[in-house]
Amino acid sequence: MFWQAVGAARDLSRAQDIAGVLIRYGFGDLVRRLGMADALSKAGKVLHWQVPDELARLEPPARARRALEDLGPTFVKLGQILATRVDLFAPEWIDELSKLQDAAPAVPFEAVRAQLTEDLGEPPEAAFATLHTEPLAAASLAQVYRATLHDGREVVLKVRRPGIRPTVEADLRLLTRLAEIIDADMPELHRYHPQAVVREFAVSLRRELDFAAEGRSAERIRAHFAGHEDIVIPAIHWQWSGERLNVQDYIAGIPGRNLAAVDATGLDRRQLARRGAEAVLKMTLEDGFFHADPHPGNVFYLPGNRIAFIDFGMVGRLSESRRYEVASLMHGLVTGDSETVAAILLDWRDGEDLGADADPTRLRNEIDTFVDQYKGVPLKRLSLSGMLADLVAILRDNRLTLPADLALLIKAFISLEGMGRQLDPDFDMASEAAPYLERTMIAHQSPAALARRGWRAARGAADLIAGLPQDLSQLLRAAKRGKLRVEVEVLPLKHFGDRIDRAVSRLTIGIVTAALIIGTSIVMTVAGEGLLAGLSTYVLLGFLGAVVGGVWLLLSIRRSNKE
Repeated sequence: MFWQAVGAARDLSRAQDIAGVLIRYGFGDLVRRLGMADALSKAGKVLHWQVPDELARLEPPARARRALEDLGPTFVKLGQILATRVDLFAPEWIDELSKLQDAAPAVPFEAVRAQLTEDLGEPPEAAFATLHTEPLAAASLAQVYRATLHDGREVVLKVRRPGIRPTVEADLRLLTRLAEIIDADMPELHRYHPQAVVREFAVSLRRELDFAAEGRSAERIRAHFAGHEDIVIPAIHWQWSGERLNVQDYIAGIPGRNLAAVDATGLDRRQLARRGAEAVLKMTLEDGFFHADPHPGNVFYLPGNRIAFIDFGMVGRLSESRRYEVASLMHGLVTGDSETVAAILLDWRDGEDLGADADPTRLRNEIDTFVDQYKGVPLKRLSLSGMLADLVAILRDNRLTLPADLALLIKAFISLEGMGRQLDPDFDMASEAAPYLERTMIAHQSPAALARRGWRAARGAADLIAGLPQDLSQLLRAAKRGKLRVEVEVLPLKHFGDRIDRAVSRLTIGIVTAALIIGTSIVMTVAGEGLLAGLSTYVLLGFLGAVVGGVWLLLSIRRSNKE
């Protein structure tokens, strides 16, 4: 069943690498269940099944994280995406996956020069006054170099690693097929929605490979903060930027992880925490376009207690209606309105039904109990990230998943409060969020917003009514010509039908084989001409046919059992 995934010869070697790493970290049973072992064996690839003792003793989350690191950039990025799905994975898995570092050994500059010259349209030494050939950072998809423009402005060059796209595309092909296999043959993993996760990941990773898209995201957020001098977003230099190269202003500041330097330079930790929270809350609740990975590595602290954000490869989007729902949910958590919280979560459940062991009434009761414990608690004593984490745990227990945009948002809020608490132990995320929640809810009900939604609904209704005669006419013409068809596809019945079809085929071959055996046995009792070693030619042909049919039947049953 895995053979289709590695049907192309170019993917065979990569499939063997993946299987080898999974086996080394103790996931050999997964390799067998996915059919990877049989597929690679058919291709003449040899797998080594020994698991080192020190790796076998690691907990599953740690082994999974180590395996993703060894599998390379695509899988590191996959782990980072999975780390945002707090609605799918337990806290110990999220904590471990969050440790994945997007770092890799640096490629020598000479290996980058040809691609850089092609993207710049001239040698890099001619395009820039100075260029440091030692990278500032080396990540899985890109390397970053420092340079100076001819006008003296300092910039950084984010260069995509040469040849990385074919590797990523091969990995995505294999992951897509693996997700299909898991969905079809591993019902215990359905709750993790493997195909949906891989689709979301593929879109995100391909967007991240396009540095022009990252530049547009940075420019959009920079425009939203025009006039906010305390928030800095580096400018993009489009004359040199494109799909494989992003040239942007160099940020000279203190990295978010270096709190000792923050204290040494006399910056105000409390003010930094508040400004960072205000920036993220503005992006999410007011602008609807936000930095989805605001961890300390993507934040710099600048003189004057200013904050700079970099690396906009992962961004989130929230529609106006979604922002209102988020504001209503968080307002309901803070005010103890469990009915509103439960109603919003049921609307958010990503188009999926509740699990077999859960129902809406149970969910409402659990949420009511959860919200009730916070009633009357002052905002300063509330941990918004803790509340969201507990709320997501309720969703996991009820087999509910969130849409991808909301999972990113919750992860961003949890990361934000963690950063705020590192800067200021008394940081109060709930109090910082309250004004933004109120403004979002008021803006949603403003006359202008109501008029805009009303006009949009009226225009949609008018378009529907205007097109109705034509649609009815086409429907009637199709019915008159006998072309009107109604197709209903029930996937479980289709799967059952396929099994019945295979069973009937085997039964037919079995009957024919039995008939050949009986027929040839009868023929043996009749003397005839054309004897060969004492047996009639017809007897030999009959027995050979019976042998072929029996062997085919045994192989078919064995193959079915493996599937």
